[in-house]
Amino acid sequence: MATEDRSRAEAPRPALRELVKRRRAELGLSYVKLALRCVDPESGIQTVKDSWLHRLETGQSVLPPEYPAIVGMAAGLQVPLHVVQAAAGEQFFGISTVEAGSSRARALLARADRMTPEQVDALAAFLDVVAPRE
Repeated sequence: MATEDRSRAEAPRPALRELVKRRRAELGLSYVKLALRCVDPESGIQTVKDSWLHRLETGQSVLPPEYPAIVGMAAGLQVPLHVVQAAAGEQFFGISTVEAGSSRARALLARADRMTPEQVDALAAFLDVVAPRE
């Protein structure tokens, strides 16, 4: 998985808000019922409150969730942890996550982690020639 920092001038996208809204609707849950499901699997402790979920989903100001809340939300929303992490990172910190769609692409990304910065730059330049960005 590669990440890119977005410009500070660009407003963060409501990624976590949209994820919560979509999954809550798909699961047919109220804010209260979703909050009760947002439990840290290891400790059994509820990690978010229904009022926080409501403020998040309705676009009101909320503090960014800490890691235990993200773990609990992944459980409550029934999505992989990395999905909630990526959505929170995008909404609260302006981090845009790009996921590899195929096993070949993931294998290439794994190799890139072992490359020097100069090698990564050379590979990026090569890819710009053979497979320009859309």
